[in-house]
Amino acid sequence: MKAVVINEYGDRSKLQMTNIAIPETADDEVLVEVKATSVNPIDWKLREGYLQEGIPLKFPIVLGWDVAGVITRIGSKVKDFHTGDKVLARPDLTNRGTYAEYTAVKENKLAKLPDNVSYEEAAALPLAGLTAWQGIYDKLKVESGQTVLIQGGAGGVGIIGIQLLKHIGAKVITTASSSNADFLKGLGADQVIDYHTEDFSEILHDVDAVFDTIGGDTLTKSFDIIKPGGRLVTIAGQIDENLAKEKQVEAESMWLIPNGEQLTELVNLVSEGVVKVIIDSVHPFSEDGVKAAHEVSESHHAKGKIVIKMAD
Repeated sequence: MKAVVINEYGDRSKLQMTNIAIPETADDEVLVEVKATSVNPIDWKLREGYLQEGIPLKFPIVLGWDVAGVITRIGSKVKDFHTGDKVLARPDLTNRGTYAEYTAVKENKLAKLPDNVSYEEAAALPLAGLTAWQGIYDKLKVESGQTVLIQGGAGGVGIIGIQLLKHIGAKVITTASSSNADFLKGLGADQVIDYHTEDFSEILHDVDAVFDTIGGDTLTKSFDIIKPGGRLVTIAGQIDENLAKEKQVEAESMWLIPNGEQLTELVNLVSEGVVKVIIDSVHPFSEDGVKAAHEVSESHHAKGKIVIKMAD
């Protein structure tokens, strides 16, 4: 099969189209013919070598950990999925990712793809969508009527997060550039703070929870605006435990756990029109296409998800 791989860490020039073996599948796995995948920051951070200690993978590495496609083979222990099923998933983090014509996925990571959701929309959903879902429901435990700040609302996680919070019935505040304010209000944000010209820590106080996707000083200052007993979760840094204790805030860093049941609930919300998938750009599955997709992601200016589409 064709796959875009890296044989060493480095810049975008290390991405190379090549032929490798179709993955073997375990008894609890299916083989998915990839119809679309997407690019997430973890892809190019791993490519650059920033994550090699925490995520040691053997070369050649096929990057990519979002997939939408069709099942072509099932393992002997797979019960709820069949050959020909349209599916989406955030597969396990291995060196055989989704920038390839086929990828192997464990059954418990799979969700069935509703007929009215496209492969491109489905490929844009798993990693960012599950991160938003687990941050909001599992970590922050948001309830209707609460006030929640999402730091970085125009990113992949923020866009889904805003919509999930609105669906719960929360008051949603987010930070973004002024050029994205109307767009984010259209998704459900009640208030958009322009991080270029305004300091959120001087505007907000006594919020119930903060979902941080930015890290750094933004993460540190977020503690100042949360009411005692409130919650904070970050996907972009480590928690200062002393600060959290001082401010009486329940705080933790999170890393998503692939989960087919949650992904099923999420894609059904997309099917029902409750959550919109926002796609920044679609690139062809080619060496140049993948390089271009990485360039967009590295710019930090994508509005929504960056999708790679296989040839029809």
